[in-house]
This record gives sequence, C-alpha cells and structure tokens, in this order.
Amino acid sequence: MGLAAYKRTIRESETPRQIERRILSRVTHDLAEKGQGFDATDDKSERLNILASGLRDAIYENQRFWSALRFDLSEPENKMPDGLKASLISIALWVDRHSTALMAGEGRLAGLVEINGNIAAGLAGQAAPQMQEV
Repeated sequence: MGLAAYKRTIRESETPRQIERRILSRVTHDLAEKGQGFDATDDKSERLNILASGLRDAIYENQRFWSALRFDLSEPENKMPDGLKASLISIALWVDRHSTALMAGEGRLAGLVEINGNIAAGLAGQAAPQMQEV
C-alpha cells in the first residue's frame, strides 16, 4: 500500500479526537526527547545549542498544533461547550507565549510537556497522569 493510501486509511478509520491525540502525543514525545537537558541548565549558550539540535523544530510543531486547535475552537461550527472552548483557547494562548520564551532560551520545558500530556490523556479518555516532583 502506498503512503497516500495509508494516510487515507488512517483518516477514514480514526476520529478527529484520535487524530488530535496521536499528533499531540507525537509532538510531546519530540519535545521531551529533543529537549533533554534544557531544564537542567541555566547556561544560555547550552540552551541555545539544545534548541538548535532539534528542540526549536519540536517547539514550532507544537505551536502549529495549538494554533490549529485554537483556530478550530474559534469557528462558529465548533459544537464543544463554550466553557471548555474558552479553557482550551486560554491554554493555547499560554502555549504560544511560553513557546516564544523557550525559543529564546528562557523558561522551563517541563510545563509545556506536562500540559500536552494532560490534554493527550483527556483526549484518550484517561485521567491526567500524575507528575512526579523532582
């Protein structure tokens, strides 16, 4: 089966919620994997090296996901309850601001990974995973 046929099969067999969870899980995995060591250092040049080694691309992909979600939530045809829409739009705006800070080598990556993990768990119909204190 060709790649196009495979992608079409996935689109036809997954619900939008499942697709969102899958994409969010993938970008969250990329953030965690490519961001190893980012939160462990406050050295700006070391953080910028980690960003240049793939973390910047992962943050950008995460921003794109949240931007698309924010756009979808703001569409009048979106049937999600208004309170939930407002909460998710608020999170999307935070993700955008926080991502901008991260790309400048500031802030902590863990918060972004935790938010994504909680939302992915919700999309999967699971309770949010408990974060371990470090």
